[in-house]
Amino acid sequence: MTINSSQEPTQQEQLYSLIQMVILLTVGVIAIWLIGDLLMIVFAATLTAIILKGLATIVRKHTRLPHWLALTLVLILIISIISAVVLTSGPQINEQIIKLKHALGTQVGTFRDRLHNNPLGDMIMNYLPNSIGGSSNTHYSIGSRIAGSMTGFITSVFGVIGTIFVIFIAGLYFAVSPDLYGNGLLRLFPSRQRPKIRKLLMVGGHTLWSWTAGQSLDMLVVGICSFIGLSIIGVPLALALGFVAGMANFIPYIGAIIGAVPAVLIGFSQGNKEGIFVIVLYCIIQFLEGNVLSPLIQRHTVKMPPAITILSQTVFGTILGMPGLILASPLTAAILAIMDSSTPKLKPEEELPPVD
Repeated sequence: MTINSSQEPTQQEQLYSLIQMVILLTVGVIAIWLIGDLLMIVFAATLTAIILKGLATIVRKHTRLPHWLALTLVLILIISIISAVVLTSGPQINEQIIKLKHALGTQVGTFRDRLHNNPLGDMIMNYLPNSIGGSSNTHYSIGSRIAGSMTGFITSVFGVIGTIFVIFIAGLYFAVSPDLYGNGLLRLFPSRQRPKIRKLLMVGGHTLWSWTAGQSLDMLVVGICSFIGLSIIGVPLALALGFVAGMANFIPYIGAIIGAVPAVLIGFSQGNKEGIFVIVLYCIIQFLEGNVLSPLIQRHTVKMPPAITILSQTVFGTILGMPGLILASPLTAAILAIMDSSTPKLKPEEELPPVD
């Protein structure tokens, strides 16, 4: 009698936890499907807040200043750096990006004409959607399936610049009082679960900061190496192409391809030799980045399995478009860290044997 009565509450608790998990997953999937881009804006603001808070924490360690004053110094430094870049190199970068846009348009048009003149290429173009230069009228965007959603409203009202402004302002408010918003989120959970949720929030925040810091260093190195290499080869618009390569590297793996394509197209527009040199250059940069730089960075930050990274980019990119593709990696890093912290470790006898 005593054993059965003691086991029954445990079974009820397990059933309750299972039902709660299913409900949360269902609500999460529905929310991502309906207002995914809005959730991406919230996540981007949270990521911005974590970056600002992390930089302010570094300042506090060296100056012993209060949080608000350290955050103010960080903002002044960021604004000063952006202003200096805009005043010194802004016109040149803007001019090169405009020229790069026209040059890429010309090269893409030439490439499409070559494909249409080839039977196999013409067949490929007929299956590609218009959004990437193909001839098919098929649309895969979630926005076309859920017309009039809140996401579409935000995009149409604010536009890209307005959305970036909203993300920055919201992130700034989050960074000023992270405890205020974090405590408000904790109040949504039952009292007995709050210590665990608090721990998971701390783990997720630390992971996002580590991933962003490491990826920023990675972007800087790739951008500078691309600019120097393209300048040596003699490819025009090297500054703009290096800037594009560095920014695209925020997206692991796929970003390397996105950043290399414009440079390769411009390289081949100068001649076959230049195009081949550009391909070799980017292969060398990505080899060094993947085998030298990334291991050094991941030793102090976050290590993500390549297969999971690419699959997450595919899933979030398919559902949410470009915002999902851009933010898939930091979101996945935080999810993996939270799962690792909330689940028990495998015992040696439970692990799969390593591949010889």
